Amino acid sequence: MSVPRPKRHERRRAKALSTTTTPSPQRRRVLSASVAGALMTLIDPALRAGAWAAGSDAPEKTEVKVGFIPLTDCASVVIASVMEFDKKYGIKIVPSKEASWAAVRDKLVNGELDAAHVLYGLIYGVHLGIGGPKKDMAVLATLNNNGQAITLSNQLRDKAAIDGASLKKLIDREKREYVFAQTFPTGTHAMWIYYWLAANGIHPLNDVKSIVVPPPQMVANMRVGNMDGFCVGEPWNNRAIFDKIGFTAITTQDIWKDHPEKVLGTSAEFVQKNPNTSRAMIAAVLEASRFIDTMSNRKKVAGIIADKSYVNCPIEIIDQRLEGKYDNGIGRTWDDPNYMKFYNEGAVNFPYLSDGMWFLTQHRRWGLLKEDPDYLAVAKQVNQIELYKQAAAAVKAPVPKEPVRSAKLVDGVVWDGKDPKAYAAGFKLRATPV
Repeated sequence: MSVPRPKRHERRRAKALSTTTTPSPQRRRVLSASVAGALMTLIDPALRAGAWAAGSDAPEKTEVKVGFIPLTDCASVVIASVMEFDKKYGIKIVPSKEASWAAVRDKLVNGELDAAHVLYGLIYGVHLGIGGPKKDMAVLATLNNNGQAITLSNQLRDKAAIDGASLKKLIDREKREYVFAQTFPTGTHAMWIYYWLAANGIHPLNDVKSIVVPPPQMVANMRVGNMDGFCVGEPWNNRAIFDKIGFTAITTQDIWKDHPEKVLGTSAEFVQKNPNTSRAMIAAVLEASRFIDTMSNRKKVAGIIADKSYVNCPIEIIDQRLEGKYDNGIGRTWDDPNYMKFYNEGAVNFPYLSDGMWFLTQHRRWGLLKEDPDYLAVAKQVNQIELYKQAAAAVKAPVPKEPVRSAKLVDGVVWDGKDPKAYAAGFKLRATPV
């Protein structure tokens, strides 16, 4: 049986293969360089801009334990983990539910937590050795603006004290001790309630008593009469309304529109040892923040964080204010354009130097700092602006041109960061100078 002769094109291909030689070493180097160059064009320019330490963006630590307190604004940390935005950046965020801000502070200081969803002022307090042990600290990014509130008890409502002015009249008239709770001495909630009381002529240290209560315990403590009012993050203000024990006197966005609130905080030591891991955490949280700020995603977000592993609160209580739908519990309802924001085209997350400095001015105002620090120098030490910019470039998040911003607060006083010492000293109501 004769074997069919190969067709002409098959004979040519066989001949070509039989005469092919292995490329020379020089030729191989040229080919490799060509392939590498082609691959590099596919990588985001921000990732090949030479910003990464030691020429690599590989995280030094791939699993990070991030603490959080059961509050609506822990959402970006939880969502970054649950929806695996962290995986994209080579890390695994392990959320760790904590009982109090004091516990978060202690675990950040001793290294039990790598980072945390944490009060802005707590980080600055630790950095300067007030409100606990002294340790150099770092703010990686701001997690949210707005979304806290001051709740007053129904007993105050029954006495016609429903806002700052009427509360002032009641306190002046009744010489009993009124008690107001906040969540940590150097934290945001302490500063918001102190500011609001003082703006209404009530000295928060002399005219009333201030106590510290962890956020999830606020409603239970008000129910049994341990305080007349409190400042805390959501959903606990809304929970007080649902449980018919209190009402919202003012939201914090009405004290300061788009105010800084929680941050992604860690120790300076952690950043120094793990710059790439820190950058990856920022990037993952930015991705999660962008997801949360798409309003159509908020019901899903509320459903995730409502779980007992996280906030442990009914979905509808979380979701209502998360979507900006407010009911103050005494007859007013409104859609608030200044609801809790997590991204806002990157404006939320940038660690403005002026934001950190503001908390220092209030620490000085209320005697937590016995003398004026170098406000700007401290803010530059704590707020990791360059690291943040690198992460923002990787996720294509806009970055503001300037590291300071200005705002007019509820008392009409403008904060612009230009003269923090004069600002701190300029308030009529403040702690007695030491």
